[in-house]
Amino acid sequence: MKTRSQDQTETLKLLGAGRLPTPTQGPHVGLLEAFPNRFPQRPYIINLTFPEFTSLCPVTGQPDFGVISVEYIPHELCVESKSFKLYMFAYRNHQSFMETITNSVLDDLCTLLAPCWCRVKGLFAPRGGTSIHVFAEAFKPMAAEQDSLVRSTVTAWKAEARALLPGTLDRGGDAF
Repeated sequence: MKTRSQDQTETLKLLGAGRLPTPTQGPHVGLLEAFPNRFPQRPYIINLTFPEFTSLCPVTGQPDFGVISVEYIPHELCVESKSFKLYMFAYRNHQSFMETITNSVLDDLCTLLAPCWCRVKGLFAPRGGTSIHVFAEAFKPMAAEQDSLVRSTVTAWKAEARALLPGTLDRGGDAF
């Protein structure tokens, strides 16, 4: 016998729809879907990592490769992961600087979700002998008590991530 949670999925169109449609208009917030957060009273962190990110240099048209990692504390909504994958695919033929991509992903997720906190990390493969890592972060304005709780959760999350991968800072910068 199957059991089922009370997750609300009525508005999701991509999940379970079979093959993903190919985005033709480039990345935009309209590609992303969200579902209700069942635990808005609890600051918990969701991490999405897309290790096969590709885009194109806006000057040369050459491909850029990297890992896009998103961490966020949801408020009322969570991003649906299949739509996030489709959104990431939309960058494959999109020409943009790495700094713009990282900040655009943050802006689109903040527009869709209005999370308590969100950080996007763009860890791009070296080109021309130079590695570029871009970090963009935003906190939602909140009441002082909630803000303090969210910020302490984020601080603990960052400290835990550093402890799990010792030596990372010695190899080329803050990866967290």
